[in-house]
Amino acid sequence: MNNPPDISQDPAEHEEYAHNVQKHVRGYLTVGALLLAFTGITVALSYVDFGTRKANIGVAMLVATLKAGMVAAIFMHLAAEKRLIYRVLIFTGFFVLALFWLTYLAWYNPVVR
Repeated sequence: MNNPPDISQDPAEHEEYAHNVQKHVRGYLTVGALLLAFTGITVALSYVDFGTRKANIGVAMLVATLKAGMVAAIFMHLAAEKRLIYRVLIFTGFFVLALFWLTYLAWYNPVVR
């Protein structure tokens, strides 16, 4: 008769896996705490007048960009991905900037009928 393969785990392998998971959980909790801190900073900065509305929006967008960067790098695992992912992201960023530039040009040079 055929006996089923032994699928019992090696205790050392299980210990190593648990250690790796614990390391990731610690990182996720750290990023979560930083996101909460940056949210508090965003709320606090909303009460500060930086002179113009553009400056207020710029500061808010800077903080939001930092938060989005942390989410992308850690929760979306982009910090550990390969170089191809970054090339695709850079190409996408240039494409988006080109579309923004075309919108800007169309705004200041409208078609007149």
